[in-house]
Amino acid sequence: MPAPKLLGMDTNQEYSSRVVLVTGGTKGIGKGIAEAFLQAGATVVVCGRQQPEQLPSAAGRKAEFIACDVREAQAVKDLVTQVHERHGRLDVLVNNAGGAPAVDSATVSPRFHEGVLRLNLFSTLHASQAANAVMQQQESGGVIVCIGSISALRPSPGTAAYGAAKAAVLSLVSSLAVEWAPKVRVVAVSPGLVRTEQSHLHFGDEAGIASVAQTIPAGRLAEPQDIADACVFVASSKASYMSGSNLLLHGGGERPAFLGAANSDQAHQPQAK
Repeated sequence: MPAPKLLGMDTNQEYSSRVVLVTGGTKGIGKGIAEAFLQAGATVVVCGRQQPEQLPSAAGRKAEFIACDVREAQAVKDLVTQVHERHGRLDVLVNNAGGAPAVDSATVSPRFHEGVLRLNLFSTLHASQAANAVMQQQESGGVIVCIGSISALRPSPGTAAYGAAKAAVLSLVSSLAVEWAPKVRVVAVSPGLVRTEQSHLHFGDEAGIASVAQTIPAGRLAEPQDIADACVFVASSKASYMSGSNLLLHGGGERPAFLGAANSDQAHQPQAK
């Protein structure tokens, strides 16, 4: 498959000399992001706590892997140092690592909530700090892309701490974009519901996934490729004026519940003859 062209941009030329680091880039959305940058010609490094059986690959090349627990600040700093020492530069950081299982916020332990914040907020801050230190020394600067979530912008029952962490990430993006300009751009890409290998854990079988998809105006869940394409774009020169902003990818959002309730009430009204 040829490399994609975005708004007339040949991404092979754009990324052929660039180094991209994707945290949590071994599965799900992160794997899709890593493969999209590989397809675009970049050198890609991914990290995770354990090396996967298969690394992201595209265009006949594979991503490099460095083991890292992004919840540990020193480990993240060492990760960026290794990338820089290995390749002499770092052009794009994608803060993708994150997530949280559904829990009862009223009874779950404080330690659990602290872990959610460490994974979804502090890891992003620590990685961004380390990447910025490298990028500020480069003539071309760099781009930091933070993967947000629709959970930051609407109620997130069952994952309240996760939603709060992602809301904090959006605030972080807007502040760092001001602090680190003009050398470093900082942007958020926020997916809605995305279909990954773990979708069945949240939505059940294929019928459940299909039912959820019908609540989205686009008629489907996003695919990792949708998010990946957005990341390739926002990190490119075609988005050079994009910083401190949030690109929301939710397929049109969610149908407001009151509309369904109103239609249901009308359906039960006696019809005039």
